[in-house]
Amino acid sequence: MADSDAQDRNLPASQKKIERSRKEGQLPRSRDLPHFAVMATGGALFATSTPYAVDTLQRMLEGSLRFDAEQLRTAGMMTERLSTLTWQGVMLGLPALIILAMAAIAAHIASGGWNFTMKPLSPKFTNLNPITGFGRLFQMQNLTTALKAVLLSLVLGVVGAMALKDRIAGFIGIMSVPLPSALAFAGKQLMGGLMMLGLCLALFAVIDVPLQRFQYLKRLKMSREEAKNELKEAEGNLEMKHKMRAKARELVKRRMLAAVPKADLVVMNPTHYAVAIAYDETKFGAPRVVAKGLDLLAFKIRDIAKDNKVPVLQAPALARALYAHAELDREIPGALFGAVAQVLAYVYQLKAALKGQGAAPQAVPNPPVPDELDPHKKPGWTPPEDEFDDQFPEGKPA
Repeated sequence: MADSDAQDRNLPASQKKIERSRKEGQLPRSRDLPHFAVMATGGALFATSTPYAVDTLQRMLEGSLRFDAEQLRTAGMMTERLSTLTWQGVMLGLPALIILAMAAIAAHIASGGWNFTMKPLSPKFTNLNPITGFGRLFQMQNLTTALKAVLLSLVLGVVGAMALKDRIAGFIGIMSVPLPSALAFAGKQLMGGLMMLGLCLALFAVIDVPLQRFQYLKRLKMSREEAKNELKEAEGNLEMKHKMRAKARELVKRRMLAAVPKADLVVMNPTHYAVAIAYDETKFGAPRVVAKGLDLLAFKIRDIAKDNKVPVLQAPALARALYAHAELDREIPGALFGAVAQVLAYVYQLKAALKGQGAAPQAVPNPPVPDELDPHKKPGWTPPEDEFDDQFPEGKPA
């Protein structure tokens, strides 16, 4: 069953599965790249800081061997001097250790990227099963890692032996030269050997980094069943979002229709658009759109307005412009103030006439609207399928 499942995993890993594996602490880490980084950084530090380190060690040695009879009679002098030398040695080697650690961390990040998770630290009792652990020893990844480690050890051993063979006579000869010359010769020979080892590690790192990436993506390959399940999960989440968005639209529609009876007038064109406007000079600086709708919703707004004796005016261009450019519960655009003022004046005059407080208006106004605000005069413009697409820009539910 496991073999057939592994053979069925022939689809590349999705981005979601890769992100999930990173959260679990699985990354394409190369071991050879940090080895090379530490070796190269150590060689660079050795080449640049050896004179300073030798001079410092020489002064430390001279200071530690300088004492007199009075100091010898002082209790605890040797302990104090040993503590001082230890602290000086630590301070001398600590910067190098920090730099090497930073090089190793940088190499790990370069091979697999930065990732922080505590998941790998959580206990897994399945790892304590000896039968399972024995089976993991013969997995292709572990066998490849073991063979690569053996090959690297052989290569480094052969290179090191060849370097030592070529230099063994020179090392024997330095016993007859002064100490400064002997140290300089030993340092030069050591740098040559480190360079050869570094080249070998660099070659292995160049091969190992893409190899680890390839094996990582191979381990994450998906079967068709996994891909289907992941797609279903994504569609389920998308369907839930659509349901929530549809419910939010419904709430907006209910709130909007509840505001129609309090409007001052409804502007319509005969068949498509309806916009309800309210204006209270004590609360608003300008008229506001409290409801707007398209097609069936437009007729619903009209019917509610008539049932509540809210005037309904036919002004097609103004209705289209308000629908396209005015937002719910917001003041109308400044460019439409004049047109809206005309229809509001008509409504107020009509209400006053019905109460016997003035003359009736002569005719129903049809105020002009700038062409750039009339959506029907823009080439290629079509009304949205859902009148709340501007309120929910992510799209309508499926």
